[in-house]
Amino acid sequence: ARLFFDEVPRVHDRRRRRGAREVAQRPPPGAAGLPRYYVQNFHFQTDGYLSEHSARLYDHQVEVLFGGGADAMRRQALVPVHHWLRNRRRTARRRAVALDLACGTGQFLTFLRDNHPSIAAIGVDLSLPYLAEARRRLAAWPGTMLTEADATALPLADASVDIVTCIFLFHELPRDVRIQVSREIARVLRPGGMLVFLDSLQEGDRPQMDGLLQYFPQAFHEPYFTDYVRHDLNAMFEEAGLVQGASDLVFLAKMLVFEKPE
Repeated sequence: ARLFFDEVPRVHDRRRRRGAREVAQRPPPGAAGLPRYYVQNFHFQTDGYLSEHSARLYDHQVEVLFGGGADAMRRQALVPVHHWLRNRRRTARRRAVALDLACGTGQFLTFLRDNHPSIAAIGVDLSLPYLAEARRRLAAWPGTMLTEADATALPLADASVDIVTCIFLFHELPRDVRIQVSREIARVLRPGGMLVFLDSLQEGDRPQMDGLLQYFPQAFHEPYFTDYVRHDLNAMFEEAGLVQGASDLVFLAKMLVFEKPE
């Protein structure tokens, strides 16, 4: 909490002067070769996603932003995972493999491993400092594989993953990158596999929240958010070869479940 309050004046100063390009102008170590859209001060935070300082603060910042509801929203993704694994146990001959895209500090992976310790879990992210924080948090669950990778070109074989979880990623991607990632998800999923997608509400999901969705990208520097809230996600994933199943609204988020046809 002390670190969070130390950061608040810096965030406020960047918001006042629209200072979201510090990371691009003075790239920290490890920024070379990263996609241009990624190298900026998302949320006006210091160092964007590219420092140990940012990784230590991130989850606390997000919990404050969502009034303490961030982890509660994330944990809703465990529900379809539980049902999929329960149904699979009747015919399973091998460990299920789950991939968490943009795993960040590993927060959701700790929930997944805590509930399903026998699952083979993989986390990928573009930020080495965030992956280092994830390794620290996941030390209690040996065997979790964490790797630096771009979600548009996953270092995984075709049809090699049973479950993909994608939590609060797509609203931070340009539209063309979203489409590429959706195709990669479909590529690595095994037939019968499942995608659990959890991200921000979109326009019309809760009409009373539409004004907040319009304000949010300016207040917190989310440069791709305005396009995200108007993007037809169902059509995008269906075009990639996935079929929509369940959907639900979870506080300020929406959850969509897709399957890859057998």
